[in-house]
Amino acid sequence: MAEFLRMVVPFAVGAVAIVLLLGLWNMMRGGSSSRSQLLMRWRVGLQFLAIVIVMAVLYLSGTTP
Repeated sequence: MAEFLRMVVPFAVGAVAIVLLLGLWNMMRGGSSSRSQLLMRWRVGLQFLAIVIVMAVLYLSGTTP
């Protein structure tokens, strides 16, 4: 399970980066503010998911003393 999650981490981080860049691009070109808010909400949700995945990888791959 940890190996699968370890492979998913780059995709989760990449998804956050893509949504962040789309939101910034929309704001810089003067696009719809509701679209910017939607993209930033997606970014927050994807960040939460990415953090959960990273923490699961750290937890599952850890060794007990």
